[in-house]
Amino acid sequence: MVSVFNRGFTRYPVSPPVSMGAGFTNLAQQQPSATGRVQTPTPTALQNVMRGLTGSSVDLIERGKTIFFPGDPAERVYLLRRGAVRLSRVYESGEEITVALLRENSLFGVLSLLTGHRSDRFYHSVAFTRVEMISAPAVSVRQAIEQDSRVGLLLLQGLSSRVLQTETMIETLTHRDMSSRLVSFLLVLCRDFGVPSEQGITIDLRLSHQAIAEAIGSTRVTITRLLGDLRCEGMLQIDRKKITVFDPVALSKRFS
Repeated sequence: MVSVFNRGFTRYPVSPPVSMGAGFTNLAQQQPSATGRVQTPTPTALQNVMRGLTGSSVDLIERGKTIFFPGDPAERVYLLRRGAVRLSRVYESGEEITVALLRENSLFGVLSLLTGHRSDRFYHSVAFTRVEMISAPAVSVRQAIEQDSRVGLLLLQGLSSRVLQTETMIETLTHRDMSSRLVSFLLVLCRDFGVPSEQGITIDLRLSHQAIAEAIGSTRVTITRLLGDLRCEGMLQIDRKKITVFDPVALSKRFS
């Protein structure tokens, strides 16, 4: 196994640890809504739970660095706090296909929890941008779930986001036409990382053409050409690697 310290990690142990009770402050204080349903716990509640686990740490990973490789022992669980993480599947042919682009508060690396026994990583996990995340030993997470079912509920909600993002990426990659695939990917980024601005929706990620190409199975030359076409058509602008889509609805209709 390759040490995480050789992959661009900066790891800060969480000290002093947060008590398990503190992780549920927001959960316990929630009141039922007008419909009688309890509102979804805030991301802070899940972060507090992760930080309170034995052996947890805050990890900083530079863009492009590997978090884990396929075949690595699945020993830790991760919660993304800031940035974006790309999960991909590497095939024997050498082809690498993106299966998810994770946003903040996504939970990943949970395979050992789902199988109930020690297992190896199935995906390749890379920091798509500079990333800050909380990680904890899988054994600590499992013990916390056994001690309090509310931990399992919070983790399930974090995992559901991960599943939805995988489904979205699969839909994006089903487009055979690379232009349609790029547009679909940009719309996903607008939804998950978009910030409203006077000009439209700005994707709050600094994206190189190479990074986009790797995410959707294309080449840098092709992405440069297609983005240039969209810019000439007045669909978007690029400023210091940040893409602003003027009208996502119009973009979607244009290439539907």
